[in-house]
Amino acid sequence: MVQVRSVLVLCTGNSARSILGEALFRHHGAGRLEAYSAGSKPKGVPHPGALRLLAREGFDPGSFRSKSWNEFTGPDAPEIDLAITVCGNAAGEACPVFPGSPLRAHWGLPDPADVEGDEAAIDAAFAETWRLLSLRVEAFFALDLAALDAKAAQAELARIGAMEGAA
Repeated sequence: MVQVRSVLVLCTGNSARSILGEALFRHHGAGRLEAYSAGSKPKGVPHPGALRLLAREGFDPGSFRSKSWNEFTGPDAPEIDLAITVCGNAAGEACPVFPGSPLRAHWGLPDPADVEGDEAAIDAAFAETWRLLSLRVEAFFALDLAALDAKAAQAELARIGAMEGAA
């Protein structure tokens, strides 16, 4: 039976999608699991569009930071039960591979940080990413993981990753 007590949402830059995923898992998993995000090549700061969206959704944007996945690989790192990549590998992005043996899932989405235009256009792209990630996180929490073995859990995670908007 599968138990997930911690989730690490990964992307290359850890400035947009992975931070939004961390926020959603924190919110929906409050008291049930720990949520983190990281990147293989972190930008160093969250994207301003991500910070605006988080503020609009009631989160403290200052509680999020862009960080390297190396923080999650050392001896003092928290144990990770589920690693989810959110990069859009269909768009030619390189997705990070997390070491260790957590469950793994790919929930690829287009990068809202790539959208060009005025603030309204950028905010609309972030809102759409938030919507698509919300669908996935809600589907995750609807799973009865304790009733699934690892293979069945992997299949359900893949199904969630193939939902609307998959990249």
